[in-house]
Amino acid sequence: MLLERIYDEDLAQASYFIGCQRKGEAVVVDARRDIDTYRSLAAANGMKIVAVTETHIHADYLSGTRELAAATGAKIYVSGEGGPDWQYGFDGERLFDGSKITIGNITVQALHTPGHTPEHLSFLITDGAFSSEAGYLLSGDFVFSGDLGRPDLLDEAAGGVDTRFLGAKQLFASLRDKFLPLPDFVQVYPGHGAGSACGKALGAIPSSTVGYERLYAWWGPYLAANDEQGFIDELLDGQPDAHAYFGRMKRENREGPAIMGERAPLQELDAADVARSLAEDTLTFIDTRPNGDVHQGTVVRSLNVPAGKSVASYGAWVVNPETDQNPLVLLAKDQEQAQGMWDHLVRVGIDNVAGYLTGIDGLPTFTPKLIQPEELEGFDAAMVLDVRNKTEHKAGHVPGSHQLSGGRVMWHLDELPAAGTIVSYCQSGVRNSVAASALRRAGYDVVELDGSYAAWAAKEQSLQTASTR
Repeated sequence: MLLERIYDEDLAQASYFIGCQRKGEAVVVDARRDIDTYRSLAAANGMKIVAVTETHIHADYLSGTRELAAATGAKIYVSGEGGPDWQYGFDGERLFDGSKITIGNITVQALHTPGHTPEHLSFLITDGAFSSEAGYLLSGDFVFSGDLGRPDLLDEAAGGVDTRFLGAKQLFASLRDKFLPLPDFVQVYPGHGAGSACGKALGAIPSSTVGYERLYAWWGPYLAANDEQGFIDELLDGQPDAHAYFGRMKRENREGPAIMGERAPLQELDAADVARSLAEDTLTFIDTRPNGDVHQGTVVRSLNVPAGKSVASYGAWVVNPETDQNPLVLLAKDQEQAQGMWDHLVRVGIDNVAGYLTGIDGLPTFTPKLIQPEELEGFDAAMVLDVRNKTEHKAGHVPGSHQLSGGRVMWHLDELPAAGTIVSYCQSGVRNSVAASALRRAGYDVVELDGSYAAWAAKEQSLQTASTR
């Protein structure tokens, strides 16, 4: 048996390629939409992808199940659990608790493990060439390394009302009835790692075992004592902010993401043509440089989505394809980098990219306004906006600031003042630059706190130290 984990550092998301060497067939679980990595794996191992499935209706990324099936002819399998409100809106064989997919010597058995979502499945993998017992569990967003999938996302992102309490009870039951009865040796491969907003404190290690989680995960003592209420209280306390784009992901994944097909390579555009389109507001420019470079001068009404490992995450903070119809132009050093950034963007359904430029010469520019920490106290701001998460704000913040995380701010403009200057900050300035660029594009007067909270806190510490001398 071949079991490969394909990990996306951007969204902290794992998909899995499981192949039978004897039969030359494979199944992919929780695929993303840029599918070349799965096709390359299949080709390198002389395999054909014959089945594609997923653990649940995802909220943090757009599923590649339909994309990969369309490209390979693979059969689609999706959950049929969860009741009438949580049925997929596209064709595919429905899996229920105990359903099996067989690939040569390999058996993939579905376990209904609700809690994170009502329809959630985990997959027990048995390598029949080696053992008659299951040795692996693809746990999706049910069990992570050291943590559990959060049960409040339906409230936070899908319009639910107090569904978190039922979800937490279901997670307790899923652990008790489906996870803990498994042998200790079963290896657990979760759908996310550290950095994902799908849990509270996910571990960075790629896999675990049932026995290890039983002994050392935070929830173990609650299950051992059958303390359901204590478990619920601890699980729901301190969950991170859910990004607003999660609601769009839920809807599109349930209905069936659009199939892109083969994408032509992005082409470098003419700067004069881009400048004309920007003046007509028929293109949106994405400045992909670090915030320090952006602060030296950037394109008027551009969005800052820094190149690197968080293109999909930050892109989804500031571009909403349901309301933003303009094609995007990416700032990139070359075609390869532009193509890589586009791959990240399609993972969150941002497909409409017109091309790229390698510089901003010839485009209308301006210099974003900054304020130094020592100037803040006397500055006439309509609002001081903290775009960090709730937990960060709670741990320490600029006095009088209003917390609204960067992943939610563009969906909650009603919380912002209609007039006046907003001073915004995050921890170091990266997230703040992303959010501030979107607010400026929306017409707000935004001044960024230079160095953000870290610089402000250092200034305060310096003043305190000086006063005690």
